[in-house]
Amino acid sequence: MTDGSYIRYVALGDSQTEGVGDGDDYTGLRGWADRLAERLAHDNPGVSYANLAVRGKLARQIRTDQLAAAVAMRPDLATVLAGMNDLLRPNFDPDEIIGHVEVMFAALTEAGAKVATFTFPDVGRMIPLARPLRGRIVALNDRIRAAARRYGVIVAETADHAAVYDPRLWSPDRLHASPQGHQLIADSLAHALRLPGSDDSWTRPLPPLPYEPNVLSELAAEFRWAGTALSPWVMNRIRGRSSGDYRKPKRPLPLPVRLSGDLRVTR
Repeated sequence: MTDGSYIRYVALGDSQTEGVGDGDDYTGLRGWADRLAERLAHDNPGVSYANLAVRGKLARQIRTDQLAAAVAMRPDLATVLAGMNDLLRPNFDPDEIIGHVEVMFAALTEAGAKVATFTFPDVGRMIPLARPLRGRIVALNDRIRAAARRYGVIVAETADHAAVYDPRLWSPDRLHASPQGHQLIADSLAHALRLPGSDDSWTRPLPPLPYEPNVLSELAAEFRWAGTALSPWVMNRIRGRSSGDYRKPKRPLPLPVRLSGDLRVTR
């Protein structure tokens, strides 16, 4: 970092960091990490950015597959997001997960990077069937905060604000952010990193919907979600497959950032 401007940013993680929910495989994925990189480039046109994230990866796989490459790039800013896929597995072990996360925190900070992460929202507030996971999310978030304190990692507390749970910020599968949700994540990290022009506006609720959803529309939405999101996920688990099988990082090398002109989504 020179004169308060980051010059090389590397993102490690899974589908959220890859950008699932913000674009698609045909038009290209954008996502919160791309949006954060664009914000950095707005203040420093010389910034370079790599995104090593691959959907479906567990914390162990993110550490094994992405950490060495990230450290070798010598970033002065790195983001680490790992654990959501572990949360959904029956053999969930928060201590094992945070052990992998701590190794990443330690290696990146030792290499001279400022490291940032964020807490996980309560998916049970969007997916009734996921309410039993609340205890897991609390346990993992507590460990993320403790590990961050040990290594001086910046934490964006996205789990604590009601605005985060607005359905408009989530894609139809309710596990990935929508484009507007990805922008909120980018804004929360910019605020946590105290980037120029950032503020806490991301914590404020969106304008109210022009209509109130009724019971029938909500029931229909539940059936659509079960058919289009839940069933494919269950089948992958049964077959021992991952959505990230045979996929490679979308941006494996630090490259200059092209500004899109859309640094913020109107709220």
